[in-house]
Amino acid sequence: MCVIWGIPYLLIRIADRELEPPTVVFLRTAIAAVLLLPFVLRGRQLAWVRDRWRVLVLYTAVEVAGPWGLLTWAERHLTSSLAGLIIAAVPLLGVLVNRLAGSHEQVDRRRMIGLLVGVAGVVLLVGLQIGELDMLAVGAVLLTALGYATGPIILSRTMADLPATAVVAASLVLTALVYAPWAAASWPAHVSGEVIAAVVVLAVVCTAVAFLIFFALIREVGPTRATVITYVNPAVALLLGVVILGEPFTLGMALGFPLVIVGSILSTGSVRPAPAPAGLDLVTDS
Repeated sequence: MCVIWGIPYLLIRIADRELEPPTVVFLRTAIAAVLLLPFVLRGRQLAWVRDRWRVLVLYTAVEVAGPWGLLTWAERHLTSSLAGLIIAAVPLLGVLVNRLAGSHEQVDRRRMIGLLVGVAGVVLLVGLQIGELDMLAVGAVLLTALGYATGPIILSRTMADLPATAVVAASLVLTALVYAPWAAASWPAHVSGEVIAAVVVLAVVCTAVAFLIFFALIREVGPTRATVITYVNPAVALLLGVVILGEPFTLGMALGFPLVIVGSILSTGSVRPAPAPAGLDLVTDS
């Protein structure tokens, strides 16, 4: 999973050479939806999702349609490696969004230090290149990260009882429908084999197959341990961008990325519950 979700940044950068961002998003979601729908239809799962279509639309906008459009556009103006490293801030934003959403989960000293360290990493990652970067594109990637952090919270609070495959397939279908008119208007006259291969791998491996593997991973090790990939796939994006595309490895990356990872680990670590006062009986729901 670390490799599979570390390579989309490279593939998007390649696809952006000849395709408009709406076309890239449309092809990615449409192909992946076609591959996932048989699994959903076989289990008659779409009916379960239909009753909560309003929440599904919100989730799709926040987790898929918005972020993938923003990220694909941003990579026209930023290196794939930098985009991947900024996305590493997702766990940090997740803690903040969860807090703003009314979560009563404790934010202890360790988590607060983690947030501060992570924010310092993002500042170094971007700040040391101010003047060289398109800050509008940086903002688009940060919005992408915010969407990635918010989507799972919406999912866990409103659709946790629904089959994950059905939710993902329905989200991909909705996104493909939204981007279809834009893609048709910007359809290219000619596309190279390299770009076609990048789009196919992006849709088949990094979207359809990736979600199936990720669901299997969650079933095997649980959702908490599965998030370990979040700390590694940006490093994969960095390595591929530098080695394959010849993108620069900057001082901001060298200093900022380790801080973002350390901050994410500290801020998302489990919090031990405070011990109950002596003599107090604890009552639990069964």
